[in-house]
Amino acid sequence: MPSELISASLAIPLSLALPLIGCLAIWLLDKHPNLREAATLITGAILLVLALIIFGAVGGGEQPEHVLFEVIDGLPIAFKAEPLGAMFGLIASGLWIVNSIYSIGYMRGHGEEHQTRFFMSFAVAISAAMGVAYAANLFTLFIFYEVLTLSTFPLVTHYGDEKARKGGRIYLGVLMATSIGLLLPAIVWTYAITGTTDFTEGGIMAAHAEAVGPIAGVLLGLYAFGIGKAALMPAHPWLPNAMVAPTPVSAFLHAVAVVKAGVFSILKVAVYVFGIDFLRDTGASVPFMWIAAGSILLASAIAMHKDNLKARLAYSTVSQLSYVTLGAMLATSMGVMGGAMQIAAHALGKMTLFMCAGAIYVAHHKSLVSEMRGLGRVMPFTFGAFFLGAMSIIGLPPMAGSWPKFFLMLGAADAGQLAVIAVLMVSSILNVIYLLSIPVQAFYMNPAEDGAKPQGANGALIQWGALKEAPILCIAPPLFTATGAFLLFFFADPLYNYLSPLIGGQ
Repeated sequence: MPSELISASLAIPLSLALPLIGCLAIWLLDKHPNLREAATLITGAILLVLALIIFGAVGGGEQPEHVLFEVIDGLPIAFKAEPLGAMFGLIASGLWIVNSIYSIGYMRGHGEEHQTRFFMSFAVAISAAMGVAYAANLFTLFIFYEVLTLSTFPLVTHYGDEKARKGGRIYLGVLMATSIGLLLPAIVWTYAITGTTDFTEGGIMAAHAEAVGPIAGVLLGLYAFGIGKAALMPAHPWLPNAMVAPTPVSAFLHAVAVVKAGVFSILKVAVYVFGIDFLRDTGASVPFMWIAAGSILLASAIAMHKDNLKARLAYSTVSQLSYVTLGAMLATSMGVMGGAMQIAAHALGKMTLFMCAGAIYVAHHKSLVSEMRGLGRVMPFTFGAFFLGAMSIIGLPPMAGSWPKFFLMLGAADAGQLAVIAVLMVSSILNVIYLLSIPVQAFYMNPAEDGAKPQGANGALIQWGALKEAPILCIAPPLFTATGAFLLFFFADPLYNYLSPLIGGQ
């Protein structure tokens, strides 16, 4: 399916429709697991090709667009690919394949039920994520944002027990309450002021500065907390409560679609609705800059005290997402660039960590950090990947996560916010404490004295001599994403150049 046969403008609607076709194929192949999973992977591969076509076209200076239809005059469901959206679409489609491979190994290795429903929900969710990525206006973004929430609800409540139902209620309640109660009024208010919801270079607020006036901060606050998927405190409880889901879902929520859709939307609103210059000149973003900085530190402090590995990683995500919000609210070109690069770096690093957590659970039924002493000796590949993913999240070279922090610090310096630089430095130290301690104790400490030595879980592992690793489909994906986080470090310059239109080509 080369780009000569399919234009980038056609690739946009196809990238939304294809996962839905895949969803139908998954349902029809319910009784044939191998064919069902093959349908998922084939759909993912074709979707990645479409995303690459769009990514390449945008990199060549095009802005492919497609109007689906107009709901009412001036409010079309329309799509337009720009650098940030093209990057998000490529990340989501590429990591969906990785997550699907991992899901096959995890779901089979752990003997999970309702696998067809599981993969169908994934397909609908990735279609919604692509809609968010390529949305040309706030109206379109809101529609697909809501579809993403609803389609991931069955994934969060997959187990169907009381714990899952409670987590699902919080997940759906917080995200729907913030989007309908805050985000939707913000979009309506924006339309009332400007007469449009289109994403526009330089923002649409500058031309209506007098009409916006002192309410700019209030309107920005509606967006900041209305986009609940960005998990800015205190709109974050849905995220740790969603950890009742199977680990592949956690990886999907944190790296592929949901939280990335949140911070992506925050950045789009800051750049294409308000505009960096408008935010800087009005100072409207300063209070939210400090809320994001507080979220970074507070979530890290909570993560340090979580013994459950997925809970620790969940609060780590709350902290890391706030880096993107912080970059947007700094209202400087380097801050925006740092936030944009954080989307890519965090996706690879955090997906690695969650997939490693799942591999540990599949092979050894261990979910507490305190139970992992000595486990690295029998799971060196898993904990080696975890170590690399942790390095990237911390921001240590030569891992991709080091560049976002570098640009965020430059952005803070440009804004004259030296205290923000201190926040980023303290955050990195806290990251070291609550993340690197895990592989250190896994490799260098003796197993716990209570006799909780590494044991296989119902044969759901492979053994190579003294090694007891999870099935290969649970090992290969985190090794792949960890390698990706390493390689991305060396491709920071091409990524910077690709995203430079966000900051006026600077």
